[in-house]
Amino acid sequence: MMTNLKTWVSAAALAGGLALASLSAGAARAQETIKVGILHSLSGTMAISETTLKDAMLMLIAEQNKKGGLLGKKLEPVVVDPASNWPLFAEKARELIAKDKVSAVFGCWTSVSRKSVLPVFKELNSILFYPVQYEGEESERNVFYTGAAPNQQAIPAVDYLMKEEKVERWVLEGTDYVYPRTTNKILEAYLRAKGVKPEDISINYTPFGQSDWQTRVAAIKSFGSAGKKTAVVSTINGDANVPFYKELANQGLKATDIPVVAFSVGEEELAGIDTKPLVGHLAAWNYFESIDTPENKAFIAQWQAYKKNPKAVTNDPMEAHYIGFNMWVKAVEKAGSTDPDKVIAALPGTEQKNLTGGTSQMLPNHHITKPVFIGEIKDDGQFDVVNKTDGLIAGEAWSKQLDGSKDLEADWVKLNCGNYNTKTKKCGGA
Repeated sequence: MMTNLKTWVSAAALAGGLALASLSAGAARAQETIKVGILHSLSGTMAISETTLKDAMLMLIAEQNKKGGLLGKKLEPVVVDPASNWPLFAEKARELIAKDKVSAVFGCWTSVSRKSVLPVFKELNSILFYPVQYEGEESERNVFYTGAAPNQQAIPAVDYLMKEEKVERWVLEGTDYVYPRTTNKILEAYLRAKGVKPEDISINYTPFGQSDWQTRVAAIKSFGSAGKKTAVVSTINGDANVPFYKELANQGLKATDIPVVAFSVGEEELAGIDTKPLVGHLAAWNYFESIDTPENKAFIAQWQAYKKNPKAVTNDPMEAHYIGFNMWVKAVEKAGSTDPDKVIAALPGTEQKNLTGGTSQMLPNHHITKPVFIGEIKDDGQFDVVNKTDGLIAGEAWSKQLDGSKDLEADWVKLNCGNYNTKTKKCGGA
């Protein structure tokens, strides 16, 4: 009996030792890598746009690992699918930060998904790089906005239509959520300040995934028949863009009649539709694949090789991730750590060459400097750049067009505040 007991105790001790050794080895492996979270919809209405961003991040991480990783460690991507489900974005963000222990997260497309995850990043003190154009009116300590603010996309697009296309009537057409509604609020105020009458502005919203556009396109056509040059400013997002453009073609609405300038349609979205009827319609972005620079040529070649597809296209939010990821790498190297507080402090002032020939800088308001391009759709699904800004434009967190925002300033370096009221001299917007 005693011998059996000794044997059992020895076996148990050995098993426990092996288990502890296994746990230690697992912990050591975890410490040997730096985890990077990727939070993009791979299913649902936004997958048409976001899946490519997941792949772009995997490519960027793989390329960094080829260079030796970061701080002597390999980068390990952790991919989740929030499935175009806004509350699920918050759950998946919490999972990435609390369970997977990622050092930073690159993700979100829609503003409603970004708004959903903000409390999680603040509570758990992690870092989000957000790569898509948005409505502004925000500057959070834990978020770095590498997409365009309204003054880097929407306002320049309207200026172009006014000056070059002589547009006098405006259809502000968007998907029904915070980004289109806030952007159109800014644009309406901007147009009114420019002397446009209320009756010459039509604003409309449709749900995510809208598929039947016959009635709306007919209404746009009717609005544009008043004898004044009319344009559509589109903040339609996701897969609703495909039937929208198809219906424009069905009803014979050409760019020469009523041009559409889109803020969420790029090369990736056009890859899914026949673009011939859309030739001449416009998009406003901070990057186009067709821009001829050595940096862009190298990026396109890298992407097509990674995808093993010589026809794989690049787009603006991909470049935003390219800029944001490289800024994060530089900030981590500067801080000598992935500690969020140290990296957040190191990011403002960080510079990164963009793909269009300039150098973007992370500003104290956590937005970046970007050029602005207006492109015409070509029949091959690419864009012909017809207008660009002189130099890079600094992203503005708060809009000069809105009464509640024009006195606010975001500065996380000197003021340590994202909504400092320059009149009351108080942080908090009050």
